[in-house]
Amino acid sequence: MACQKPPDGGWGWVIVTVSFFILFLAYGSPLAVGVLYLQWLEVFQEGKGKTAWVGSLAAGVGLLASPFCSAWVSSFGARPVTIFSGVMVAGGLMLSSFAPSLYFLFFSYGIVVGLGCGLLYTATVTVTCQYFEKRRGLALGLISTGSSVGHFIYAALQRELIELYGLTGCLQIVGALSLNIIACGIMMRPLNSLEKAEIPRLEIIPDHYLIYHEKDQHEEESITIFEKGSDEEKNVKHASNDECQQENLLKKDGLIIVCATETDNYKKKVAEQTEFCKQLAKRKWQVCLSYWEDTVVLFKNKVFTALFIAILLFDLGGFPPILLLEDVAKSSNISEEAYFMPLISIVGLMTAIGKLALGILADIRWVNTLYLYVLTLVGSALALFTIPFAKTYTMLAIPAGALGFFFGNWSIFPYVTTKTVGLEKLTHAYGILMFFAGIGNSLGPPLVGWFYDWTQTYEMAFYFSGLCVLFGALLLLLAALPFWDNCRKQGPKLPPNVYSYQVACTA
Repeated sequence: MACQKPPDGGWGWVIVTVSFFILFLAYGSPLAVGVLYLQWLEVFQEGKGKTAWVGSLAAGVGLLASPFCSAWVSSFGARPVTIFSGVMVAGGLMLSSFAPSLYFLFFSYGIVVGLGCGLLYTATVTVTCQYFEKRRGLALGLISTGSSVGHFIYAALQRELIELYGLTGCLQIVGALSLNIIACGIMMRPLNSLEKAEIPRLEIIPDHYLIYHEKDQHEEESITIFEKGSDEEKNVKHASNDECQQENLLKKDGLIIVCATETDNYKKKVAEQTEFCKQLAKRKWQVCLSYWEDTVVLFKNKVFTALFIAILLFDLGGFPPILLLEDVAKSSNISEEAYFMPLISIVGLMTAIGKLALGILADIRWVNTLYLYVLTLVGSALALFTIPFAKTYTMLAIPAGALGFFFGNWSIFPYVTTKTVGLEKLTHAYGILMFFAGIGNSLGPPLVGWFYDWTQTYEMAFYFSGLCVLFGALLLLLAALPFWDNCRKQGPKLPPNVYSYQVACTA
C-alpha cells in the first residue's frame, strides 16, 4: 500500500514528542536497574552473577528479538503495538513487585519488560521515519535522548521511592507511571495511505464463499424439482406406475448431475488452493535462501566482520558498569552521604550529551565516522581500566561520566554501518549487529558478577571488560586501515553495494 510523502513536520513533531516520552517511560527503569539490583541482592540472597541476569535480560531480550519486533510492527502497525507494549511494560513492572524468587524476576522483569521495550523502540523509530525524510536524523536523535533522560531521572527517582515505600511500592509506582505509554500510543497516528480505487462488492467476495453459494443454488434447484414433482403427483392422480417411475428416474438423474457438478467445482478449487500454497512456500523458501546468501556476502566484508565482533565485545565489557556501578561503590565502602547524585544518573546524563556531541561530529564532512567510533571504544576501555583504582565518589564519578559519554556512540553506529555495507543492505546488516549486541548485553553483567563471586573483588572483572572492548577496537581499526584497500585493488572486487571504509574518502 502506497503512503503519502513524509511531511517533515506538522503532526510529525507530535510523533517525536510522544516517542520521546514513550522511550523515557519504557527505558527509565531498565537502564537504571542498578538501583534495584542492590535491593534484589539483599532480598533474595543470591550471587551477584545470578542476580545480574535480571537486568541483563531486560537489556538484551529486546535486541535479540529485534527481527520479530520489526515483523510485528509491520503486520499490526505502530499504534496497536505501542499500546500492547505499554501494557506489557507496566504489567511486567507490577508483577515484579510480587516476585517470590529470582527466577520469577527473570520472566517478569527480564523477558516481559525487555520484550516490551524492544517493541516500543521499533514502533517509535518506524513511525518517526514515516513522518520525516529530510529531518529524519534530527527526529531520531531527539527521540533517542528520551531513554537517556529516563536513565538520568529514574536512577534518583527509584532510590527515593525505595526509601519511602520500599522495593514493592517502588516497582508498583514505576509500573503505574508506565501506563502513560498507552496514552502516548493513542496519539501515534499512522501516516495516511493512498486509497485504492473502489472495487465492486461482487469482485471482493472470497472464492470459498462462492463455492458454498453455488452449492446453495444447486440445493434450491433440487428442492424446486422435488416440489414440482410433488405437485405433479398430486394433480395427475390417474397416471400409470410406469410414468411415475420415469419421473423418479429423471429426478434422480438431475440430482446426480447437480452433485457431480458441485464435486467437480470443489475439487477444482482445492487444486487451485493447493497449487497456490505450493507456490507461496516456494517463494518463501527462495526468500530465506536469498537472506542467507546476503548474510554470507556481508561476512565476506572484513570491516563488517570486525564491526560485529567489536559491537559484541563492547556490549559484553562496556554494559556491565551501567548495571553494577552502584554495587561497585558499595563494595569500595563509599558512603551514600558523599553522593552528589547517583552514579547511574551521571552515566545517563553523559550518555545524552555524548549522543548529541558525537552525532554533530559525525555530520562534519572531514570526520571519518568509523575512526570516531573506534576512538569511543578506546576511550571506554581506558575508563574501564581506571574503575578499580577509584576509592572515592569523585574518582568513581569521573570514569562513570566518561563511560556514559562514550556509550553515546550508539547515535553514530547507524552511520558506521551504512558506510560499511551500503544503504541497500543497511536493514539486513543492522539487524544482525543488533542481535549480537543483545548477546553481549545479556552475557556481560552475569559474567562480571561471576568474576566477583569467584574473586570477591571487581578488579579482575573490569580488567577483563576493558580488554574485551580494547581488543574489539584494535581489530576494527586494523580491518579499516588503507592497507587492505591496496591489497583489494590487486585481488577480486567486492560486490557493488559492499565496500570497505577508506581514510581518504572523508579526510
